[in-house]
Amino acid sequence: MRWYANVKEVGGGDTTVVLAHGYGANQTLWDKLLPVLSEHHRVILFDWDFTGRGGADEEEEATAGRYTFGRFADDLIALMDDKGARGAVVVGHSMSAMAACIASVRRPDLFAHLVLLCASPRYLDSPSEGYVGGFDRASIDGMLGAMSSDFGAWVKGFVPNAAGGDPSAAPALEKSFLSMHPGVALEVARMIFLGDQRGALDAVAAPCTVVQVAADFAAPPAVAEYMRRRMEKAAEVEVVVIDSVGHFPQLVEPQQLLAVLQRAGGEVVVGAEEEQAGDVAEVV
Repeated sequence: MRWYANVKEVGGGDTTVVLAHGYGANQTLWDKLLPVLSEHHRVILFDWDFTGRGGADEEEEATAGRYTFGRFADDLIALMDDKGARGAVVVGHSMSAMAACIASVRRPDLFAHLVLLCASPRYLDSPSEGYVGGFDRASIDGMLGAMSSDFGAWVKGFVPNAAGGDPSAAPALEKSFLSMHPGVALEVARMIFLGDQRGALDAVAAPCTVVQVAADFAAPPAVAEYMRRRMEKAAEVEVVVIDSVGHFPQLVEPQQLLAVLQRAGGEVVVGAEEEQAGDVAEVV
């Protein structure tokens, strides 16, 4: 069973752009970017299926803890193979960023450029290594406990922080989060927040643009700098900081993000108007 659904292709052009959303979201997350991206490029969108529609088998997978970044990476590869998307620019948001990193190592022919948006290879701090992930173990255990006891209440508390600078984005985001099967949501959250994918960065060879939000509660700027240092084999690594708040810049600062995509290795070209609008994004 594949974990992706609702694959859609829009636009057309020589460059293929694959938009992979993160935890709790769906492909509507990209709606503010699509008119510009699809004007000159072939854009592929899809949904990760967190709904548990698979019935008993899906329940078993959730309770058995079988969700892994490697499996998401394999499904991303399968999707791209099915769509003939070779040499693509892949924009991976949040958990999809690390899945895309792993996929790019397994199938480098599919990836011309990685745009890693609000990414983190490890959310847990590791003081002994000097690593700042943004969370201590007690904070993550508390979050997972809250999800387990009352998933709906957790969503209603989490989403406003995630939406950040645009409260108007919260209702649609909340609806998307609430569409997840609570058991699946909890197990995928365990995969994300208790996992350690730092080693996967060592083998990434594709050019990368790491896009961080200046005030992202989930992935602090120190994580982006760590990723740049760790990806020594990558052809190029650029870190860009968007001047905003929250974990979803494609919702609250789409013009800044479009400007970043315009610079991403010269692979994605948007109009001059979008480039000017994104001048406040800082390359560091």
